[in-house]
Amino acid sequence: MESEKATFDREAGYALLEELQDEATRSAGVQAVDKLAPGFTDWIVTALFGGTYQRPALTLRDRQIANLAALTALGGVEPQLIGHIKTSERIGMSREEIVEVIVHMAPYVGVPKALAGLRCAAAAFEAAQ
Repeated sequence: MESEKATFDREAGYALLEELQDEATRSAGVQAVDKLAPGFTDWIVTALFGGTYQRPALTLRDRQIANLAALTALGGVEPQLIGHIKTSERIGMSREEIVEVIVHMAPYVGVPKALAGLRCAAAAFEAAQ
């Protein structure tokens, strides 16, 4: 298998970020980080959303399942997990599917981390109402 050339498309990254995240989520993350570390969010958007997310082998849904699982496993990243829960809904995942991804993590990462993930889901769902 031949490896693909890495791409870093700044414009595609910002366009995808706008599609995936609501204005409040985008603004909160970008403004807070840019004040502390100017340019860092530009690098994240360009490398992640304009690079990794542009690779064709996974759908956005697949990527969101991976994000939910990874952030639940990490723990301590509640703002990011809540943001990805909102994004998962925006791309068409049902609340039941989102909850099931987090519940599925319990035997692998521990019940406390799964419970913390479920609290994040509850907060994201409540905020959306």
